Amino acid sequence: MIMAAAPLDFRPRSVAPQKIKKSKGHSAIELEPTPDILHELGSRKNGKVLAGFAAETEDFATNALAKLKSKNLDLIVVNAVGGPDSGFDSDTNRASIIDAAGGVRDIPLMSKSEMADAVLDRVAALLASK
Repeated sequence: MIMAAAPLDFRPRSVAPQKIKKSKGHSAIELEPTPDILHELGSRKNGKVLAGFAAETEDFATNALAKLKSKNLDLIVVNAVGGPDSGFDSDTNRASIIDAAGGVRDIPLMSKSEMADAVLDRVAALLASK
């Protein structure tokens, strides 16, 4: 299973029953964490291959490796987001694929379609080795 990055990590803790008018607006919105589907799948994968993604702005490898271990993944694709030519709001991307054995494959800047092929090639190789 290949899981995309979470669309959001937090959501508003409560929902207003009607539109909040500017004149009655709030200065802050309280947030709560969303369910961690990838963690749940990792806790009961029973030998299946599980790949995830991490969108990071700092400490890329450290944060991705921690996520890989905590979610019991076989590999993780870490995207360095925030640059002008990769991540969100761009047609290109660069990433690193980290596997559970600690192997790292850096993928240079390329189209997102080419990046998808590179990720699928790595997943196929992992499946072939099991």
